[in-house]
Amino acid sequence: MDQVYNLIQQRNAIETLPFVSLHSSNSQLRNLVASLQFRCESLERQYLELQQLLADQALLVNQSNQNIIKSGSGGVSKNEGKLREKIAKLQKDLNEKLRNEVKLAAEAAESSKEISQLNEEKSSHEATIATLNVEIHRCNEIITHLTNELEESKSRTRLAEAQFDGLKDAIRSLQEENEEKSKLNQRLLDETIAEKEKFAEQFNTMNDTIEKLQKENNMLRSLSKMEKSWFGLPKKGILAGAAGLVGGGDAKSKQEPEEESSERQWGVVGAVVPSQPLFTVKAHRDDAASVRYDGTNQNLVATASSDSTIRVWDTGNGQLQASFSGGGSYPMLGVDISGSVICGCGADKTCRVWRYDTKRMIHQLAGHSQKITCVRLFAGEKNIITGSADRSIRIWDISRHIYTHTTTFRHSSTTNCMDVSGEKNCPIVTGHLDGGVRCWDARTGDRALDIPALHEGGVTSVQWKPGSIHEVLTNGRDSTLKIVDARNNSVVLTFRDRDFCTLTNHASSSYSPDGIHVAGGSGDNGDLFVWNASNGELEKRLSGLHKSGSMGVAWGRGGSNGQQVASIDKSGMLVLWA
Repeated sequence: MDQVYNLIQQRNAIETLPFVSLHSSNSQLRNLVASLQFRCESLERQYLELQQLLADQALLVNQSNQNIIKSGSGGVSKNEGKLREKIAKLQKDLNEKLRNEVKLAAEAAESSKEISQLNEEKSSHEATIATLNVEIHRCNEIITHLTNELEESKSRTRLAEAQFDGLKDAIRSLQEENEEKSKLNQRLLDETIAEKEKFAEQFNTMNDTIEKLQKENNMLRSLSKMEKSWFGLPKKGILAGAAGLVGGGDAKSKQEPEEESSERQWGVVGAVVPSQPLFTVKAHRDDAASVRYDGTNQNLVATASSDSTIRVWDTGNGQLQASFSGGGSYPMLGVDISGSVICGCGADKTCRVWRYDTKRMIHQLAGHSQKITCVRLFAGEKNIITGSADRSIRIWDISRHIYTHTTTFRHSSTTNCMDVSGEKNCPIVTGHLDGGVRCWDARTGDRALDIPALHEGGVTSVQWKPGSIHEVLTNGRDSTLKIVDARNNSVVLTFRDRDFCTLTNHASSSYSPDGIHVAGGSGDNGDLFVWNASNGELEKRLSGLHKSGSMGVAWGRGGSNGQQVASIDKSGMLVLWA
Protein backbone atom coordinates (compact mmCIF):
# COMPACT_ATOMS: atom_id res chain seq x y z
CA MET A 1 0.00 0.00 0.00
CA ASP A 2 2.84 2.42 0.82
CA GLN A 3 4.34 1.76 -2.58
CA VAL A 4 1.02 2.61 -4.29
CA TYR A 5 0.75 5.84 -2.24
CA ASN A 6 4.30 6.86 -3.14
CA LEU A 7 3.62 6.21 -6.82
CA ILE A 8 0.50 8.41 -6.70
CA GLN A 9 2.44 11.20 -4.92
CA GLN A 10 5.14 11.02 -7.58
CA ARG A 11 2.51 11.27 -10.30
CA ASN A 12 0.90 14.31 -8.59
CA ALA A 13 4.33 15.97 -8.27
CA ILE A 14 5.00 15.42 -11.98
CA GLU A 15 1.57 16.74 -13.00
CA THR A 16 1.68 19.88 -10.75
CA LEU A 17 5.31 20.85 -11.53
CA PRO A 18 4.47 22.97 -14.67
CA PHE A 19 2.01 25.08 -12.64
CA VAL A 20 4.39 26.07 -9.82
CA SER A 21 5.91 28.93 -11.85
CA LEU A 22 2.41 30.11 -12.86
CA HIS A 23 1.34 30.19 -9.24
CA SER A 24 4.44 32.18 -8.19
CA SER A 25 4.02 34.67 -11.07
CA ASN A 26 0.35 35.03 -10.14
CA SER A 27 1.35 35.94 -6.59
CA GLN A 28 3.86 38.53 -7.88
CA LEU A 29 1.24 40.07 -10.18
CA ARG A 30 -1.19 40.34 -7.28
CA ASN A 31 1.42 42.25 -5.28
CA LEU A 32 2.16 44.54 -8.29
CA VAL A 33 -1.55 45.28 -8.80
CA ALA A 34 -1.93 46.18 -5.13
CA SER A 35 1.04 48.60 -5.29
CA LEU A 36 -0.23 50.23 -8.53
CA GLN A 37 -3.68 50.70 -7.07
CA PHE A 38 -2.18 52.37 -4.01
CA ARG A 39 -0.08 54.69 -6.24
CA CYS A 40 -3.09 55.64 -8.36
CA GLU A 41 -5.08 56.53 -5.26
CA SER A 42 -2.23 58.72 -3.95
CA LEU A 43 -1.92 60.50 -7.37
CA GLU A 44 -5.66 61.13 -7.43
CA ARG A 45 -5.43 62.72 -3.95
CA GLN A 46 -2.50 64.93 -5.08
CA TYR A 47 -4.48 65.94 -8.21
CA LEU A 48 -7.45 66.99 -6.12
CA GLU A 49 -5.21 68.94 -3.75
CA LEU A 50 -3.60 70.80 -6.69
CA GLN A 51 -6.97 71.64 -8.19
CA GLN A 52 -8.09 73.02 -4.83
CA LEU A 53 -4.88 75.01 -4.59
CA LEU A 54 -5.39 76.51 -8.10
CA ALA A 55 -8.93 77.46 -7.20
CA ASP A 56 -7.74 79.20 -4.03
CA GLN A 57 -5.01 81.01 -5.96
CA ALA A 58 -7.46 82.16 -8.63
CA LEU A 59 -9.76 83.45 -5.92
CA LEU A 60 -6.89 85.37 -4.33
CA VAL A 61 -5.94 86.90 -7.73
CA ASN A 62 -9.48 88.12 -8.30
CA GLN A 63 -9.61 89.65 -4.86
CA SER A 64 -6.27 91.35 -5.44
CA ASN A 65 -7.39 92.77 -8.78
CA GLN A 66 -10.46 94.21 -7.18
CA ASN A 67 -8.43 95.74 -4.37
CA ILE A 68 -6.01 97.28 -6.88
CA ILE A 69 -8.80 98.83 -8.87
CA LYS A 70 -10.27 100.27 -5.68
CA SER A 71 -7.01 101.64 -4.34
CA GLY A 72 -6.01 103.52 -7.47
CA SER A 73 -3.68 103.23 -10.32
CA GLY A 74 -0.55 104.39 -8.39
CA GLY A 75 0.09 101.20 -6.64
CA VAL A 76 -1.16 99.05 -9.46
CA SER A 77 2.04 98.63 -11.26
CA LYS A 78 4.07 97.59 -8.24
CA ASN A 79 1.56 95.08 -6.89
CA GLU A 80 0.65 94.00 -10.38
CA GLY A 81 4.23 93.03 -11.11
CA LYS A 82 4.45 90.98 -7.97
CA LEU A 83 1.14 89.36 -8.67
CA ARG A 84 2.06 88.65 -12.27
CA GLU A 85 5.27 87.02 -11.16
CA LYS A 86 3.42 84.99 -8.61
CA ILE A 87 0.77 84.05 -11.21
CA ALA A 88 3.42 83.05 -13.74
CA LYS A 89 5.12 80.96 -11.13
CA LEU A 90 1.79 79.35 -10.18
CA GLN A 91 0.97 78.85 -13.89
CA LYS A 92 4.28 77.16 -14.38
CA ASP A 93 3.67 74.95 -11.38
CA LEU A 94 0.20 74.24 -12.67
CA ASN A 95 1.48 73.28 -16.10
CA GLU A 96 4.08 71.03 -14.49
CA LYS A 97 1.39 69.47 -12.36
CA LEU A 98 -0.83 69.00 -15.41
CA ARG A 99 1.96 67.33 -17.33
CA ASN A 100 2.65 65.08 -14.39
CA GLU A 101 -1.06 64.40 -14.12
CA VAL A 102 -1.27 63.45 -17.82
CA LYS A 103 1.75 61.26 -17.44
CA LEU A 104 0.26 59.67 -14.35
CA ALA A 105 -3.05 59.21 -16.16
CA ALA A 106 -1.23 57.42 -19.00
CA GLU A 107 0.63 55.30 -16.51
CA ALA A 108 -2.65 54.62 -14.70
CA ALA A 109 -4.28 53.56 -18.00
CA GLU A 110 -1.33 51.33 -18.77
CA SER A 111 -1.49 49.93 -15.25
CA SER A 112 -5.22 49.36 -15.62
CA LYS A 113 -4.57 47.49 -18.84
CA GLU A 114 -1.88 45.42 -17.15
CA ILE A 115 -4.20 44.86 -14.20
CA SER A 116 -6.90 43.63 -16.58
CA GLN A 117 -4.45 41.23 -18.21
CA LEU A 118 -3.23 40.13 -14.81
CA ASN A 119 -6.82 39.61 -13.69
CA GLU A 120 -7.46 37.48 -16.75
CA GLU A 121 -4.30 35.48 -16.09
CA LYS A 122 -5.34 35.25 -12.47
CA SER A 123 -8.76 33.88 -13.50
CA SER A 124 -7.11 31.38 -15.84
CA HIS A 125 -4.71 30.33 -13.13
CA GLU A 126 -7.51 30.08 -10.61
CA ALA A 127 -9.46 27.86 -13.05
CA THR A 128 -6.37 25.74 -13.59
CA ILE A 129 -5.82 25.55 -9.84
CA ALA A 130 -9.47 24.57 -9.35
CA THR A 131 -9.09 21.85 -11.99
CA LEU A 132 -5.93 20.64 -10.30
CA ASN A 133 -7.69 20.70 -6.93
CA VAL A 134 -10.50 18.59 -8.40
CA GLU A 135 -7.94 16.20 -9.89
CA ILE A 136 -6.09 16.05 -6.57
CA HIS A 137 -9.37 15.38 -4.79
CA ARG A 138 -10.18 12.62 -7.29
CA CYS A 139 -6.69 11.14 -6.86
CA ASN A 140 -7.14 11.26 -3.10
CA GLU A 141 -10.43 9.43 -3.46
CA ILE A 142 -8.72 6.85 -5.72
CA ILE A 143 -5.94 6.48 -3.17
CA THR A 144 -8.52 6.00 -0.42
CA HIS A 145 -10.38 3.43 -2.55
CA LEU A 146 -7.15 1.60 -3.41
CA THR A 147 -6.14 1.70 0.23
CA ASN A 148 -9.45 0.14 1.23
CA GLU A 149 -9.17 -2.48 -1.51
CA LEU A 150 -5.60 -3.22 -0.46
CA GLU A 151 -6.71 -3.71 3.12
CA GLU A 152 -9.54 -5.97 1.95
CA SER A 153 -7.09 -7.89 -0.26
CA LYS A 154 -4.74 -8.30 2.66
CA SER A 155 -7.57 -9.58 4.85
CA ARG A 156 -8.73 -11.93 2.06
CA THR A 157 -5.17 -13.11 1.57
CA ARG A 158 -4.84 -13.84 5.25
CA LEU A 159 -8.18 -15.67 5.13
CA ALA A 160 -7.10 -17.61 2.01
CA GLU A 161 -3.82 -18.54 3.67
CA ALA A 162 -5.70 -19.76 6.70
CA GLN A 163 -8.10 -21.73 4.48
CA PHE A 164 -5.16 -23.10 2.47
CA ASP A 165 -3.47 -24.24 5.65
CA GLY A 166 -6.74 -25.85 6.69
CA LEU A 167 -7.07 -27.52 3.28
CA LYS A 168 -3.52 -28.81 3.49
CA ASP A 169 -4.27 -30.27 6.89
CA ALA A 170 -7.52 -31.75 5.57
CA ILE A 171 -5.77 -33.17 2.48
CA ARG A 172 -3.02 -34.61 4.65
CA SER A 173 -5.57 -36.23 6.92
CA LEU A 174 -7.53 -37.49 3.90
CA GLN A 175 -4.35 -38.92 2.39
CA GLU A 176 -3.55 -40.68 5.62
CA GLU A 177 -7.12 -41.92 5.82
CA ASN A 178 -6.94 -42.98 2.15
CA GLU A 179 -3.75 -44.90 2.80
CA GLU A 180 -5.37 -46.61 5.75
CA LYS A 181 -8.48 -47.35 3.67
CA SER A 182 -6.33 -48.64 0.80
CA LYS A 183 -4.45 -50.95 3.14
CA LEU A 184 -7.73 -52.07 4.67
CA ASN A 185 -9.24 -52.51 1.20
CA GLN A 186 -6.26 -54.54 0.04
CA ARG A 187 -6.43 -56.68 3.16
CA LEU A 188 -10.17 -57.17 2.71
CA LEU A 189 -9.62 -57.94 -0.97
CA ASP A 190 -7.02 -60.55 -0.12
CA GLU A 191 -9.26 -62.01 2.54
CA THR A 192 -12.22 -61.97 0.14
CA ILE A 193 -10.21 -63.71 -2.58
CA ALA A 194 -8.95 -66.27 -0.09
CA GLU A 195 -12.45 -66.88 1.22
CA LYS A 196 -13.82 -67.05 -2.31
CA GLU A 197 -11.18 -69.60 -3.24
CA LYS A 198 -11.97 -71.53 -0.09
CA PHE A 199 -15.70 -71.42 -0.77
CA ALA A 200 -15.11 -72.38 -4.40
CA GLU A 201 -13.04 -75.34 -3.30
CA GLN A 202 -15.69 -76.36 -0.79
CA PHE A 203 -18.41 -75.84 -3.37
CA ASN A 204 -16.54 -77.92 -5.94
CA THR A 205 -15.99 -80.65 -3.35
CA MET A 206 -19.67 -80.61 -2.47
CA ASN A 207 -20.62 -80.78 -6.14
CA ASP A 208 -18.27 -83.70 -6.66
CA THR A 209 -19.72 -85.43 -3.61
CA ILE A 210 -23.27 -84.78 -4.81
CA GLU A 211 -22.46 -86.13 -8.27
CA LYS A 212 -20.81 -89.20 -6.75
CA LEU A 213 -23.78 -89.80 -4.44
CA GLN A 214 -26.19 -89.34 -7.34
CA LYS A 215 -24.24 -91.91 -9.37
CA GLU A 216 -24.23 -94.33 -6.44
CA ASN A 217 -27.95 -93.72 -5.85
CA ASN A 218 -28.73 -94.39 -9.49
CA MET A 219 -26.55 -97.51 -9.39
CA LEU A 220 -28.28 -98.78 -6.26
CA ARG A 221 -31.68 -98.21 -7.84
CA SER A 222 -30.63 -100.17 -10.90
CA LEU A 223 -29.21 -102.92 -8.63
CA SER A 224 -32.47 -103.15 -6.72
CA LYS A 225 -34.28 -103.59 -10.03
CA MET A 226 -31.73 -106.24 -11.06
CA GLU A 227 -32.26 -108.11 -7.77
CA LYS A 228 -35.93 -108.42 -8.55
CA SER A 229 -35.14 -109.83 -11.99
CA TRP A 230 -32.12 -112.05 -11.25
CA PHE A 231 -33.33 -114.42 -8.54
CA GLY A 232 -30.60 -116.96 -9.16
CA LEU A 233 -27.74 -114.47 -8.57
CA PRO A 234 -26.68 -113.79 -4.94
CA LYS A 235 -27.18 -110.29 -3.66
CA LYS A 236 -23.56 -109.92 -2.62
CA GLY A 237 -22.41 -110.89 -6.08
CA ILE A 238 -24.59 -108.29 -7.62
CA LEU A 239 -23.33 -105.63 -5.24
CA ALA A 240 -19.75 -106.72 -5.83
CA GLY A 241 -20.26 -106.51 -9.57
CA ALA A 242 -21.79 -103.10 -9.16
CA ALA A 243 -18.87 -102.00 -7.03
CA GLY A 244 -16.55 -103.23 -9.74
CA LEU A 245 -18.51 -101.32 -12.33
CA VAL A 246 -18.43 -98.16 -10.22
CA GLY A 247 -14.71 -98.54 -9.55
CA GLY A 248 -13.97 -99.23 -13.19
CA GLY A 249 -15.95 -96.21 -14.26
CA ASP A 250 -14.00 -93.98 -11.84
CA ALA A 251 -10.70 -95.35 -13.03
CA LYS A 252 -11.65 -94.75 -16.60
CA SER A 253 -12.77 -91.21 -15.84
CA LYS A 254 -9.46 -90.56 -14.10
CA GLN A 255 -7.49 -91.92 -17.01
CA GLU A 256 -9.37 -89.98 -19.67
CA PRO A 257 -7.69 -86.60 -18.97
CA GLU A 258 -4.29 -88.27 -19.08
CA GLU A 259 -5.06 -89.79 -22.47
CA GLU A 260 -6.04 -86.39 -23.89
CA SER A 261 -3.23 -84.41 -25.42
CA SER A 262 -2.42 -81.32 -23.37
CA GLU A 263 -0.49 -79.56 -26.08
CA ARG A 264 -1.83 -77.52 -28.98
CA GLN A 265 -1.08 -79.16 -32.32
CA TRP A 266 -0.47 -76.86 -35.30
CA GLY A 267 0.56 -77.50 -38.86
CA VAL A 268 0.16 -81.28 -38.84
CA VAL A 269 -2.79 -81.29 -41.25
CA GLY A 270 -3.66 -79.27 -44.31
CA ALA A 271 -5.85 -76.20 -44.39
CA VAL A 272 -9.13 -75.64 -46.20
CA VAL A 273 -9.46 -72.20 -47.75
CA PRO A 274 -12.96 -70.85 -46.95
CA SER A 275 -15.30 -70.45 -49.86
CA GLN A 276 -18.84 -70.17 -48.49
CA PRO A 277 -20.64 -69.70 -45.17
CA LEU A 278 -21.57 -72.84 -43.28
CA PHE A 279 -23.46 -71.24 -40.39
CA THR A 280 -24.40 -67.65 -39.58
CA VAL A 281 -25.19 -67.10 -35.91
CA LYS A 282 -26.26 -64.03 -33.89
CA ALA A 283 -23.69 -64.73 -31.19
CA HIS A 284 -24.12 -61.58 -29.04
CA ARG A 285 -26.57 -58.72 -28.69
CA ASP A 286 -23.70 -56.19 -28.54
CA ASP A 287 -20.50 -55.85 -30.54
CA ALA A 288 -18.09 -58.76 -30.26
CA ALA A 289 -14.42 -58.35 -29.32
CA SER A 290 -12.68 -61.69 -29.89
CA VAL A 291 -13.04 -65.18 -31.41
CA ARG A 292 -10.85 -68.25 -30.66
CA TYR A 293 -10.90 -71.95 -31.61
CA ASP A 294 -10.31 -74.66 -29.02
CA GLY A 295 -6.58 -75.34 -28.83
CA THR A 296 -7.04 -79.11 -28.44
CA ASN A 297 -8.84 -79.46 -31.77
CA GLN A 298 -12.31 -80.03 -30.41
CA ASN A 299 -15.29 -78.81 -32.42
CA LEU A 300 -15.63 -75.64 -30.36
CA VAL A 301 -15.16 -71.92 -30.94
CA ALA A 302 -15.41 -69.24 -28.22
CA THR A 303 -16.46 -65.59 -28.55
CA ALA A 304 -16.22 -62.58 -26.21
CA SER A 305 -18.43 -59.51 -26.33
CA SER A 306 -19.18 -56.12 -24.81
CA ASP A 307 -22.38 -57.63 -23.37
CA SER A 308 -20.08 -59.09 -20.66
CA THR A 309 -20.43 -62.69 -21.76
CA ILE A 310 -18.20 -65.47 -23.06
CA ARG A 311 -20.01 -68.00 -25.29
CA VAL A 312 -18.93 -71.35 -26.74
CA TRP A 313 -20.37 -72.66 -30.01
CA ASP A 314 -20.40 -76.06 -31.71
CA THR A 315 -18.69 -75.71 -35.11
CA GLY A 316 -20.59 -78.73 -36.43
CA ASN A 317 -24.08 -77.28 -36.10
CA GLY A 318 -23.63 -73.66 -34.99
CA GLN A 319 -25.47 -74.26 -31.71
CA LEU A 320 -24.67 -72.58 -28.39
CA GLN A 321 -22.94 -75.00 -26.02
CA ALA A 322 -22.20 -72.81 -22.99
CA SER A 323 -22.38 -69.20 -21.78
CA PHE A 324 -20.24 -67.63 -19.06
CA SER A 325 -20.92 -64.24 -17.42
CA GLY A 326 -18.18 -61.69 -16.91
CA GLY A 327 -17.87 -58.72 -14.59
CA GLY A 328 -21.37 -57.25 -14.43
CA SER A 329 -21.70 -54.55 -17.08
CA TYR A 330 -18.00 -54.46 -17.95
CA PRO A 331 -17.11 -55.54 -21.51
CA MET A 332 -15.19 -58.76 -22.08
CA LEU A 333 -12.19 -58.00 -24.32
CA GLY A 334 -10.38 -61.32 -24.77
CA VAL A 335 -11.03 -65.09 -24.66
CA ASP A 336 -9.09 -68.35 -24.99
CA ILE A 337 -10.17 -71.99 -24.71
CA SER A 338 -8.19 -75.20 -24.50
CA GLY A 339 -9.65 -78.54 -23.49
CA SER A 340 -11.43 -78.26 -20.16
CA VAL A 341 -10.33 -74.68 -19.40
CA ILE A 342 -11.79 -71.45 -20.75
CA CYS A 343 -10.73 -67.96 -19.70
CA GLY A 344 -11.91 -64.43 -20.41
CA CYS A 345 -10.59 -60.97 -19.53
CA GLY A 346 -12.30 -57.62 -19.46
CA ALA A 347 -12.51 -54.00 -18.42
CA ASP A 348 -13.12 -54.87 -14.74
CA LYS A 349 -9.33 -55.46 -14.31
CA THR A 350 -9.78 -59.21 -13.71
CA CYS A 351 -9.45 -62.44 -15.67
CA ARG A 352 -11.94 -65.23 -14.99
CA VAL A 353 -11.14 -68.91 -15.44
CA TRP A 354 -13.86 -71.58 -15.77
CA ARG A 355 -13.94 -75.36 -16.08
CA TYR A 356 -15.72 -76.02 -19.33
CA ASP A 357 -16.89 -79.48 -18.36
CA THR A 358 -18.50 -78.35 -15.07
CA LYS A 359 -19.30 -74.76 -16.17
CA ARG A 360 -17.94 -73.51 -12.83
CA MET A 361 -15.54 -70.62 -12.27
CA ILE A 362 -12.36 -71.84 -10.58
CA HIS A 363 -10.30 -68.62 -10.49
CA GLN A 364 -10.71 -64.86 -10.68
CA LEU A 365 -7.27 -63.40 -11.31
CA ALA A 366 -6.87 -59.95 -9.72
CA GLY A 367 -3.76 -57.80 -9.71
CA HIS A 368 -3.81 -55.49 -12.74
CA SER A 369 -4.59 -51.83 -12.05
CA GLN A 370 -6.20 -51.19 -15.47
CA LYS A 371 -8.37 -53.15 -17.89
CA ILE A 372 -7.01 -56.48 -19.15
CA THR A 373 -6.92 -56.38 -22.95
CA CYS A 374 -5.77 -59.89 -23.90
CA VAL A 375 -5.28 -63.39 -22.44
CA ARG A 376 -3.73 -66.68 -23.57
CA LEU A 377 -3.53 -70.20 -22.13
CA PHE A 378 -0.18 -71.96 -22.10
CA ALA A 379 0.08 -75.52 -23.35
CA GLY A 380 -0.90 -77.90 -20.56
CA GLU A 381 -3.59 -75.53 -19.25
CA LYS A 382 -1.63 -74.83 -16.04
CA ASN A 383 -0.56 -71.25 -16.72
CA ILE A 384 -2.22 -68.13 -18.10
CA ILE A 385 -0.66 -64.93 -19.42
CA THR A 386 -2.52 -61.60 -19.40
CA GLY A 387 -1.75 -58.17 -20.87
CA SER A 388 -3.17 -54.95 -19.51
CA ALA A 389 -3.49 -51.21 -20.11
CA ASP A 390 -1.37 -50.73 -16.96
CA ARG A 391 1.64 -51.55 -19.21
CA SER A 392 2.40 -54.86 -17.57
CA ILE A 393 2.22 -58.53 -18.62
CA ARG A 394 1.63 -61.17 -15.95
CA ILE A 395 1.92 -64.95 -15.86
CA TRP A 396 -0.37 -66.83 -13.47
CA ASP A 397 -0.18 -70.41 -12.14
CA ILE A 398 -3.71 -71.89 -12.07
CA SER A 399 -2.72 -75.53 -11.50
CA ARG A 400 -3.69 -75.38 -7.81
CA HIS A 401 -6.83 -74.47 -5.94
CA ILE A 402 -5.38 -71.03 -5.16
CA TYR A 403 -3.78 -69.24 -8.07
CA THR A 404 -0.37 -67.56 -7.81
CA HIS A 405 1.24 -64.73 -9.73
CA THR A 406 4.62 -65.96 -10.96
CA THR A 407 6.17 -63.41 -13.38
CA THR A 408 5.65 -59.79 -14.42
CA PHE A 409 7.00 -58.09 -17.55
CA ARG A 410 7.15 -54.29 -17.56
CA HIS A 411 7.11 -52.14 -20.67
CA SER A 412 6.24 -48.64 -21.85
CA SER A 413 3.01 -49.18 -23.80
CA THR A 414 -0.39 -50.84 -23.51
CA THR A 415 -0.49 -54.46 -24.66
CA ASN A 416 -3.20 -54.94 -27.31
CA CYS A 417 -2.52 -58.59 -28.19
CA MET A 418 -0.25 -61.58 -27.47
CA ASP A 419 0.42 -65.18 -28.48
CA VAL A 420 2.14 -68.26 -27.08
CA SER A 421 3.22 -71.26 -29.06
CA GLY A 422 3.26 -74.96 -28.28
CA GLU A 423 6.80 -75.18 -29.63
CA LYS A 424 9.51 -75.82 -27.06
CA ASN A 425 11.44 -72.75 -25.82
CA CYS A 426 9.34 -70.44 -27.99
CA PRO A 427 9.12 -66.94 -26.42
CA ILE A 428 5.97 -64.96 -25.78
CA VAL A 429 5.17 -62.38 -28.48
CA THR A 430 3.17 -59.21 -27.73
CA GLY A 431 1.85 -56.32 -29.82
CA HIS A 432 1.50 -52.83 -28.37
CA LEU A 433 -0.34 -49.56 -28.76
CA ASP A 434 2.88 -47.76 -29.75
CA GLY A 435 3.14 -49.94 -32.87
CA GLY A 436 5.97 -52.13 -31.54
CA VAL A 437 6.30 -55.91 -31.28
CA ARG A 438 8.21 -57.48 -28.38
CA CYS A 439 9.20 -61.01 -27.43
CA TRP A 440 9.72 -62.21 -23.83
CA ASP A 441 11.46 -65.19 -22.26
CA ALA A 442 8.87 -66.78 -19.97
CA ARG A 443 11.54 -68.52 -17.90
CA THR A 444 13.72 -65.49 -17.05
CA GLY A 445 11.34 -62.59 -17.65
CA ASP A 446 13.83 -60.90 -19.99
CA ARG A 447 12.95 -59.10 -23.21
CA ALA A 448 14.28 -61.17 -26.07
CA LEU A 449 13.17 -58.98 -29.00
CA ASP A 450 11.99 -55.43 -29.56
CA ILE A 451 10.83 -54.14 -32.95
CA PRO A 452 9.65 -50.54 -32.43
CA ALA A 453 7.15 -48.74 -34.68
CA LEU A 454 6.38 -51.77 -36.85
CA HIS A 455 2.84 -50.47 -37.51
CA GLU A 456 1.54 -46.92 -37.43
CA GLY A 457 -1.25 -46.47 -34.90
CA GLY A 458 -0.62 -49.69 -32.99
CA VAL A 459 -0.49 -53.47 -33.36
CA THR A 460 -3.88 -55.23 -33.06
CA SER A 461 -2.94 -58.91 -33.51
CA VAL A 462 0.14 -61.19 -33.32
CA GLN A 463 0.49 -64.94 -34.00
CA TRP A 464 3.40 -67.32 -34.27
CA LYS A 465 3.55 -69.23 -37.55
CA PRO A 466 2.45 -72.85 -36.97
CA GLY A 467 5.49 -75.08 -36.62
CA SER A 468 7.93 -72.15 -36.43
CA ILE A 469 9.57 -70.13 -33.65
CA HIS A 470 10.96 -67.44 -35.94
CA GLU A 471 8.11 -65.94 -37.97
CA VAL A 472 5.27 -63.84 -36.55
CA LEU A 473 2.11 -62.59 -38.29
CA THR A 474 1.06 -59.07 -37.22
CA ASN A 475 -1.95 -56.87 -37.94
CA GLY A 476 -1.81 -53.10 -37.49
CA ARG A 477 -3.96 -49.98 -37.40
CA ASP A 478 -2.23 -48.94 -40.64
CA SER A 479 -4.45 -51.58 -42.37
CA THR A 480 -1.59 -53.93 -43.23
CA LEU A 481 -0.63 -57.47 -42.25
CA LYS A 482 3.07 -58.29 -41.95
CA ILE A 483 5.21 -61.40 -41.49
CA VAL A 484 8.23 -60.60 -39.32
CA ASP A 485 11.38 -62.71 -38.94
CA ALA A 486 12.33 -62.60 -35.25
CA ARG A 487 15.91 -63.67 -35.95
CA ASN A 488 16.92 -60.49 -37.76
CA ASN A 489 14.01 -58.14 -36.90
CA SER A 490 13.05 -57.79 -40.57
CA VAL A 491 9.73 -57.71 -42.39
CA VAL A 492 9.49 -60.71 -44.69
CA LEU A 493 6.22 -59.86 -46.41
CA THR A 494 3.47 -57.22 -46.25
CA PHE A 495 -0.20 -57.82 -47.12
CA ARG A 496 -2.51 -54.98 -48.06
CA ASP A 497 -5.53 -54.19 -50.18
CA ARG A 498 -7.23 -50.90 -50.94
CA ASP A 499 -10.54 -52.26 -49.57
CA PHE A 500 -8.98 -53.77 -46.44
CA CYS A 501 -8.80 -51.60 -43.32
CA THR A 502 -8.31 -52.08 -39.59
CA LEU A 503 -10.39 -49.81 -37.34
CA THR A 504 -10.10 -51.26 -33.80
CA ASN A 505 -7.21 -51.98 -31.41
CA HIS A 506 -8.16 -55.66 -31.05
CA ALA A 507 -8.89 -56.72 -34.63
CA SER A 508 -7.33 -60.18 -35.12
CA SER A 509 -5.93 -61.97 -38.14
CA SER A 510 -4.72 -65.57 -38.40
CA TYR A 511 -2.41 -68.04 -40.08
CA SER A 512 -3.87 -71.16 -41.64
CA PRO A 513 -2.92 -74.34 -39.71
CA ASP A 514 -0.31 -75.25 -42.34
CA GLY A 515 1.13 -71.70 -42.46
CA ILE A 516 0.46 -71.36 -46.21
CA HIS A 517 -2.26 -68.69 -45.99
CA VAL A 518 -3.14 -65.72 -43.84
CA ALA A 519 -6.64 -64.31 -43.32
CA GLY A 520 -8.03 -61.04 -42.00
CA GLY A 521 -11.35 -59.20 -41.83
CA SER A 522 -11.93 -55.63 -42.96
CA GLY A 523 -13.10 -53.21 -40.30
CA ASP A 524 -15.49 -51.21 -42.50
CA ASN A 525 -17.35 -53.70 -44.73
CA GLY A 526 -16.69 -57.00 -42.91
CA ASP A 527 -15.20 -58.74 -45.99
CA LEU A 528 -12.90 -61.73 -45.41
CA PHE A 529 -9.51 -61.54 -47.19
CA VAL A 530 -7.24 -64.58 -47.73
CA TRP A 531 -3.64 -64.05 -48.94
CA ASN A 532 -0.92 -66.45 -49.98
CA ALA A 533 1.72 -66.35 -47.22
CA SER A 534 4.59 -67.06 -49.60
CA ASN A 535 4.09 -64.41 -52.29
CA GLY A 536 1.57 -61.98 -50.75
CA GLU A 537 -1.05 -62.37 -53.47
CA LEU A 538 -4.73 -62.08 -52.60
CA GLU A 539 -6.30 -65.47 -53.33
CA LYS A 540 -9.85 -64.96 -52.14
CA ARG A 541 -12.24 -62.27 -50.96
CA LEU A 542 -15.57 -63.24 -49.41
CA SER A 543 -18.16 -60.45 -49.25
CA GLY A 544 -21.74 -59.85 -48.25
CA LEU A 545 -22.09 -61.96 -45.10
CA HIS A 546 -21.12 -59.37 -42.52
CA LYS A 547 -23.24 -56.22 -42.45
CA SER A 548 -20.76 -54.37 -40.20
CA GLY A 549 -17.00 -54.21 -39.71
CA SER A 550 -15.07 -57.34 -38.78
CA MET A 551 -13.63 -57.57 -35.27
CA GLY A 552 -11.66 -60.78 -35.61
CA VAL A 553 -10.80 -63.86 -37.68
CA ALA A 554 -9.73 -67.27 -36.32
CA TRP A 555 -8.42 -70.27 -38.32
CA GLY A 556 -8.36 -73.59 -36.48
CA ARG A 557 -7.42 -77.13 -37.40
CA GLY A 558 -11.01 -78.13 -37.86
CA GLY A 559 -11.60 -80.86 -35.28
CA SER A 560 -13.58 -83.89 -36.45
CA ASN A 561 -15.93 -81.97 -38.77
CA GLY A 562 -13.31 -80.04 -40.74
CA GLN A 563 -14.73 -76.57 -40.05
CA GLN A 564 -11.73 -74.24 -39.70
CA VAL A 565 -12.46 -70.51 -40.20
CA ALA A 566 -14.64 -68.24 -38.08
CA SER A 567 -15.18 -64.46 -38.24
CA ILE A 568 -17.17 -62.11 -36.04
CA ASP A 569 -18.28 -58.50 -36.53
CA LYS A 570 -19.25 -55.42 -34.52
CA SER A 571 -22.93 -56.37 -34.43
CA GLY A 572 -22.15 -59.70 -32.73
CA MET A 573 -22.71 -61.83 -35.87
CA LEU A 574 -20.60 -65.01 -36.04
CA VAL A 575 -19.94 -66.68 -39.41
CA LEU A 576 -18.55 -70.23 -39.59
CA TRP A 577 -17.04 -70.78 -43.05
CA ALA A 578 -16.81 -73.99 -45.08
